[in-house]
Amino acid sequence: MAILHLEVLLLFIIILVVVAFIYASVGHGGASGYLALMALFSFPVLAMKPTALTLNIFVSGIAFWFFKKNTYFRLRLFFPFAITSIPAAFLGGYFSVNANLYKQILGVFLIIAILRILNVFGSASKKTIPVNMTIALVIGGIIGLLSGMIGIGGGIILSPIIIMFYWGTVKEAAAVSALFIFVNSMAGIIGFLLNGGSIPNDVLYFIPAVMLGGALGGLYGSQKFSLKTLTYLLAIVLLLATFKLFLI
Repeated sequence: MAILHLEVLLLFIIILVVVAFIYASVGHGGASGYLALMALFSFPVLAMKPTALTLNIFVSGIAFWFFKKNTYFRLRLFFPFAITSIPAAFLGGYFSVNANLYKQILGVFLIIAILRILNVFGSASKKTIPVNMTIALVIGGIIGLLSGMIGIGGGIILSPIIIMFYWGTVKEAAAVSALFIFVNSMAGIIGFLLNGGSIPNDVLYFIPAVMLGGALGGLYGSQKFSLKTLTYLLAIVLLLATFKLFLI
């Protein structure tokens, strides 16, 4: 069953390409952007989580490939977060969340995404320190659980944490976040499907769009690239979606 009419579907797909492009340029899968768009286009709540997780897998995988190719990936920075996030994301994907609670949790995450996009968390220092294993394990578990529950990969939360704690540079945070999003999204969608969930057929139209945007974003983002204007436009889209989630 189609979620959108043809005319609206085409507009949605065009915007998807742009959103995937912007997110992939900073090593993210784009789930918060996809969820914001789906909220604005009045998608059924049940369709939002599996759609976002599925698209996340493709875009984050592409973004990771580009950042790893340019030698920004650090396994020692990724591993402590992934140990706890993967099983937690599986559990989060398995859980069913009340529609109103889902919108509220998603709204909070979109606010965090807006702050991240506007660089409120600051820029990374060129000097980095070793990651704290205990803190990383706790953070990974919390992000993984919430990510699986609402349908994001968690990179929008992880990357500013890496930057704020001086555990990695901006590019290293992007590379680690890309793979973090990929594995969490995989775990989340598996948990969702095992609990009897299904992926909407319309996702088949969305995948080529986000792969195109993700490939272009990963290519330019892994090199020197600035997207200030588009970034601010994306922040506006996320803000509008946040208002809609809380007020409607």
